Amino acid sequence: MSSSMRSPSLDLLAYLRENSLRETDIQRRLREATDKLPESGWEVAPEQAQFLGLLVQLMGAKNILELGTFTGHSALAMAMALPEDGKLTTCDMIVDYTDIAERYWKEAGVAHKITLRIGPAPETVKALVAEGQAEKFDLVFIDANKKDYDTYYEHALKLVRKGGLIALDNMFWDGRVLDQDDTVKSTVALRDLVKKLHSDERITFSILPLDDGLALAYKR
Repeated sequence: MSSSMRSPSLDLLAYLRENSLRETDIQRRLREATDKLPESGWEVAPEQAQFLGLLVQLMGAKNILELGTFTGHSALAMAMALPEDGKLTTCDMIVDYTDIAERYWKEAGVAHKITLRIGPAPETVKALVAEGQAEKFDLVFIDANKKDYDTYYEHALKLVRKGGLIALDNMFWDGRVLDQDDTVKSTVALRDLVKKLHSDERITFSILPLDDGLALAYKR
């Protein structure tokens, strides 16, 4: 058994994308448009978006919640994987980005599956619980403000059904979680949450070394 984890080289990443990635023309154009933005690093990697779509299909998911829309790359991948009567609720605060998302969702023919809620994600999850949406979601994807991840997680546990899945992005935080001298709120929040997830008996848990670290929590 190997005692180390191999990180893919740029050549292997290119090989992976050439031989694994299946992007539609619309997905590619959205990704390329996002790459031109100063905040392009907020976008999920294309292979991660594809993996999220695969999770939707594997689970037979019909109701998804996403916290953190940005330009809609991950929402597009998941919505495309949903059945025609599937629904995805996604939230963000910056309409300059979500305007881009809505344009591509419409072009892809999946806009009717997506409900966009504008406002702070902590308020959105609280509102969804208050609206009677507890245990109504099959999958929750969390990719919003990192310092609030624990709040998102606890509400996601209420909102996702038993046997549902919570996916949390950026758990490696570009390696900053390893630096104990890094006391920035986002770093501390992620580091503390990983410890909590590791011992949380309410879930089955694993972290995949996919892009910046993707945690998967299965609600028991």
